[in-house]
Amino acid sequence: MSDVGLGRLIMDKELFSLTIERLAQTLMEEFEPFENVCFVAIQPRGVVLAKRLVQRISIEPGMNAPVLGVLDITFYRDDFRRRDKPLEANYTDMPFLIEGKKVILIDDVLYTGRTTQAALTALNHFGRPSEVTLLVMVNRRFNRHLPIQSTFTGIQVDALDKAYVSVEWEEESGEDKIILFADKQEIKH
Repeated sequence: MSDVGLGRLIMDKELFSLTIERLAQTLMEEFEPFENVCFVAIQPRGVVLAKRLVQRISIEPGMNAPVLGVLDITFYRDDFRRRDKPLEANYTDMPFLIEGKKVILIDDVLYTGRTTQAALTALNHFGRPSEVTLLVMVNRRFNRHLPIQSTFTGIQVDALDKAYVSVEWEEESGEDKIILFADKQEIKH
């Protein structure tokens, strides 16, 4: 697509919107009427995506959007004691049990698979689901550390290990876009 500072724009606002629409349509086709289905967003980056999907599904005439839970996985991460500085936990809001339900686990980027593994471990505290599927906005196909794959994907990105994919949300940064940086050090905050 085009350059954005040191990064490369790989999804602009228009394509971003179409991707959210396509993901919502796919979920409606697969799970409608969303009985016994719940969305669980991984904190912090999966929450905006999950809310957007629920919002889009709920505007469909006669469609009941699935319930949405928010899951913090900070202390389930396999690296939380290896960090130079203490991690800051987010909130968990799971106002329902997942026992016997179909869970759609939602995050922004699937990279090594470690975040998803931590989320699967954390989910155990809320019951035993009948099924868990993973939905991500970006699937980084290379450098997976664990045998974890997304079922629903907005875009696939093939990037080298040092590369960084930044999903930016209008609610947080003022514009929906996805940028690929050659190195995480290139990101300006």
